[in-house]
Amino acid sequence: MKIKVEDTLFCLVDVQERLFPHMLNKEVLERNLVTLIKGLRIHEVPFIVNEQYKKGIGETIPALRELVDSDPHFEKTTFSCCANEPTLEAIKKANKKFVIVAGIEAHVCVLQTCLDLLEEGFQPVLVTDCVSSRVQYSTTMAIERLIQAGVIPTTYESLLFELTINSKSPNFKAISALVK
Repeated sequence: MKIKVEDTLFCLVDVQERLFPHMLNKEVLERNLVTLIKGLRIHEVPFIVNEQYKKGIGETIPALRELVDSDPHFEKTTFSCCANEPTLEAIKKANKKFVIVAGIEAHVCVLQTCLDLLEEGFQPVLVTDCVSSRVQYSTTMAIERLIQAGVIPTTYESLLFELTINSKSPNFKAISALVK
């Protein structure tokens, strides 16, 4: 099943100041997330940003905050973004088939969000090189479970080129330069 830009929403999950420093391979994760976000901007994909209990965990990390500052932000205490009623309403209102999911932690909030998206009738797309946990095994098991549940796995580069479609696309040069 091809992911089409006009039928896609991006959901950023809990990439926050006090949690992010504990993630495995955080430097690579940050770089990948920045590239993904910039690429999705080129394709004009709409965004929603989720933050878990900001008072305790802080805001979205500075490297991403400046890229998503103007997007709708939802604070939550539930692990799943979809269990937070305002977030779920925003996802439904966007009326998109595919929900691209990236963020942390893979085995908690990302996993539960993707499972709930499936139950709500959406097709989650998990950007596997844009998720992490504190322990590699937790990330690996979350990805395996989500694939078995029906979530589409991808990488940021594969996704950005899938949305671009071909080298004659007006976005091709910008996407190509971004991922190099």
